[in-house]
Amino acid sequence: MIVVNGIIKTTTAAINAISAALSKMEQASQAEDGCFDYTFSIEVSEPTVIRLTERWASMEDLKRHFAEPHMTEFQAAMAEHPPTSVEVKFYQAEEIDPPGR
Repeated sequence: MIVVNGIIKTTTAAINAISAALSKMEQASQAEDGCFDYTFSIEVSEPTVIRLTERWASMEDLKRHFAEPHMTEFQAAMAEHPPTSVEVKFYQAEEIDPPGR
C-alpha cells in the first residue's frame, strides 16, 4: 500500500475559496480504482492547516491518479490561491494488527 501524508499551510480566506475544489478532488479521487482513502481535513488547533491523507493499492494506481483530469483542475484551483507552504511525503506501508491483538 502507498500512503501519502500532506501538510498544506494557507489562509482561512484561501481555504474558503478552494473548499469546493477540495471537495470535488476528494470525491473524484475516492472513486478511482486503487484508492482506499483520499481525505482533506482542517486541523482543529490550527485552522489554516489542511491535512491530506491518501491510501493507494499500488504505485501504479497513484501514478494514474496524477494523470487524471481532476488533478489538473485541482492544481489550477490551488494556483489561484497559492498556499504558504506544502509538504507531502510518500510511504510504502504494510497494514498490521493493532497492539493487543
